[in-house]
This record gives sequence, structure tokens and C-alpha cells, in this order.
Amino acid sequence: RKSRLTIVKRLHGRDSRSMTQAVLELASQLQGKLKTLTVDHGKEFANYQTIEQLTGTQVYFAHAYSPHERGSNENRNRVLQRFIPKGQAIEKLSDYQ
Repeated sequence: RKSRLTIVKRLHGRDSRSMTQAVLELASQLQGKLKTLTVDHGKEFANYQTIEQLTGTQVYFAHAYSPHERGSNENRNRVLQRFIPKGQAIEKLSDYQ
């Protein structure tokens, strides 16, 4: 939130294993600059303990129906929806697009 750095990464699946792998790759790329993560209660964050143990990064969960607790995330989602409208299959887009 402090840096407003946004990294968009394509996941290999819609499960906790894919999300955990993506977060671990991100943490290794940022080399200790990742301080905390604030996530929602989605099933993709079921392995949050693994992320905390392997990266030393504290994972926080936002309260249900409280998007203001993840303001930067909501803002970035809005920006991404300009380029990827709701209903358009992300799987059909190339990495370049």
C-alpha cells in the first residue's frame, strides 16, 4: 500500500496451490521488500500459513464485506477492468495483451 506497486500475474489455476506458488515467486523477486499481505476470505488463500512460514510475511484477512480494508486492491481491480471487462475470459488473453 505504501509503495502502490502493482504486479499482475497469471495463475496456473484457481486454487490455493497456484496462489501460494505465485506469492512465493513474488516474494523471492522482491527480496525481502514484501512486508505484509492483506487478503480476502477466498479459497485461494487457504495455504496462508505456508506463505507466512516460507516468506516471513504476515498475512492479514480483511473483514467480509469490507472492501475499504483493501482499498488499493479495489482500486487496481477497477483499473484492470478497463482493459479486461467483466465477463471476458482471461484465459483467452495472451500475456502480451
